[in-house]
Amino acid sequence: MADPAITVEGVHKKYGGKKALDGLDLRVGRGTVHGVLGPNGAGKTTLVRVLSTLLRPDAGRIEVAGHDVLTEARTVRFRIGLLGQHAALDEELGGRQNLELFGRLYHLGARHARVRADELLERFGLADTGRKAVRQYSGGMRRRLDLAASLITDPEVLFLDEPTTGLDPRGRAEVWAAVRSLVGGGTTVLLTTQYLEEADQLADRISVVDAGRVIADGTADELKSALGGDRIDVVLRDAGGLGAALALLPLDPATVRVDADRRLLSAPVNDRMAALTGVVRALQEAGIEAEDITLRRPTLDEVFLHLTGDHRVKEAV
Repeated sequence: MADPAITVEGVHKKYGGKKALDGLDLRVGRGTVHGVLGPNGAGKTTLVRVLSTLLRPDAGRIEVAGHDVLTEARTVRFRIGLLGQHAALDEELGGRQNLELFGRLYHLGARHARVRADELLERFGLADTGRKAVRQYSGGMRRRLDLAASLITDPEVLFLDEPTTGLDPRGRAEVWAAVRSLVGGGTTVLLTTQYLEEADQLADRISVVDAGRVIADGTADELKSALGGDRIDVVLRDAGGLGAALALLPLDPATVRVDADRRLLSAPVNDRMAALTGVVRALQEAGIEAEDITLRRPTLDEVFLHLTGDHRVKEAV
């Protein structure tokens, strides 16, 4: 990566005696979406706060948009946008008024702020709602307006810290479309999220963070491939047969994941067709009825589970 938009080298940050970042390294390519995944407490939000100059690191080197966050913090602030987990909007003002307010806070002239507000309302499909009070907006509309506000200065780098938390599927899809549009225009996006599907949909590259360090990095396909080849999922008609099926199926019991609520046995396989044939034959001979049998590639959920542990996946997904 010859000219990264974000460079993080050996960054440490403590809160009291607890390490939030513990020698974290990261590089983000220009004009890409880089996803950062991790369980609660992994250091994702601390990383965003350090990168956006809201916190000073205890040690390490950080450059954003070609500028050092410690020695050139003011310059960095004018080259970045930040969308946090909670909307930073005035509920009583209209969409246009909110954007004009943000423009003035960034020292844009009154006319420039109005023009920029109109451009962003149009860009995010909010032009016909510009005078409506934000309290009347849907969740997806609020996040799109919040995203527009973070772009008031047309930043080179945009930090999105869990931008779709609490949104319904339609609202999330609206935000995803807006992010894709931004990257298409050349903006670099660092996205932290607990929705693994979100990272799979949006990110060109993904870093998995745990205990303040990057423990895995690559494209979604690379991370999935590193976990192994294909997997077989067997959904039984009756959850009572899970124990018997686990004992008789031609699969390594140490690798089988059992989900009693979903009546599911899932395991990695090397020879997909041989595994499928063996599982079907074993179930038929034992008289155990399967509702569904599927061969598939690993998911990001399973990558996350493998890297960070079952108890943490349950917190993060």
